[in-house]
Amino acid sequence: MPIPRLAPAERDAALAALPQWRLREDGLAITRVFTFADFSEAFAFMTRVALLAEKSDHHPEWRNVWNRVEITLTTHDAGGLSRRDVAMAGAIDGVFAGVGGKG
Repeated sequence: MPIPRLAPAERDAALAALPQWRLREDGLAITRVFTFADFSEAFAFMTRVALLAEKSDHHPEWRNVWNRVEITLTTHDAGGLSRRDVAMAGAIDGVFAGVGGKG
């Protein structure tokens, strides 16, 4: 069964509930930058998110440079943003809050 892409109104409502996430210019993904004290904290966060992603079978696109982790979420099977991305963003925010992240 195909995964449906969020309608614009659904997407806007989801983003209102995820204030730190930004819609990518093309409207097909959301992104957020996470900042940590150092590389070790950033890598520990990425490890926790990797375990979460594997469990949910929904893997982020990400980039790490020293204490920063930039995450992009989109559902390729949906051709854009789906409920899976919204759920994953919320779960990632929970991981971030759990490690005492800032920003």
